[in-house]
Amino acid sequence: MSITILLADDHMILREGLRNLIEKEPDMQVVGEAEDGRRAIDLVRQLSPDIVIADITMPNLNGVDATRDITRDFPDVKVIALSMHTNRAFVADMLKAGASGYVLKECTFDELVTAIRTVANGGTYLSPGVASVVVRDYVRRLAITPQSPLETLTDRERRVLQLIAEGQNTKQIALQLHVSTKTVEANRRKIMEKLDAHSIADLVKSAIVGGLASLER
Repeated sequence: MSITILLADDHMILREGLRNLIEKEPDMQVVGEAEDGRRAIDLVRQLSPDIVIADITMPNLNGVDATRDITRDFPDVKVIALSMHTNRAFVADMLKAGASGYVLKECTFDELVTAIRTVANGGTYLSPGVASVVVRDYVRRLAITPQSPLETLTDRERRVLQLIAEGQNTKQIALQLHVSTKTVEANRRKIMEKLDAHSIADLVKSAIVGGLASLER
C-alpha cells in the first residue's frame, strides 16, 4: 500500500521536482500540491494524505501555523518540514506545532525518502544538522530549568524520604541505615524544611512526585 503524500511549498518548480522523484518510489504517491498553508489544510481535508511535506515560509498561512492546524484537526496525518532554515527558533516552532520530521532542503533525495518512511512508520526524523540544534537547545533548557526540590537533598536524606514514603517508622529506618533514631529524626526535620513539607503526607507526596516511591505496593 502506497504512502500518500501532499506537497506544500510556494515554489512550483520545487513541487514538480519532488513529485517526479517521489513517484519513482514504488511505495509512494503524491496525491496533491498546495502553494500555501491554507490550501494545504483544505487539501488535507479533501484527500486525507498520510504525510504532508511542508515548507515553513509560505504565503497566506505559514508552515508552522498550518502544521499546528493539521496535527490538531487531523491527528492521523503526519507533517515533515522541508526547509532551508536551521535556525533554532524555526526548528523548535515546527516541532512544537506537531511536525514529526524536519529535513533540510540541502539534503539528498535519499534522506528525504528515509524521513518519509520513518515518519510513515510512526517515527520521528531530523536531519543531522537539525538534530544537533535540537540537542543544543535541550541542553540549554536543562541548564536554566529550576532545580527540583529533591535535588537539594543529600543521599541519606533521599534514602530516609524513600523509606518514610514506604511506610517505615523512625526505628525501622534507623536500623536499616545503621544510624540512631535521633539522626533519622534530624534528617526528617531537614527534609521537611528543604521540601517545605508540613506533614508525613506531604513527604509521601513529594517522594511519589519525585519518583522515589510509588503508589503501588
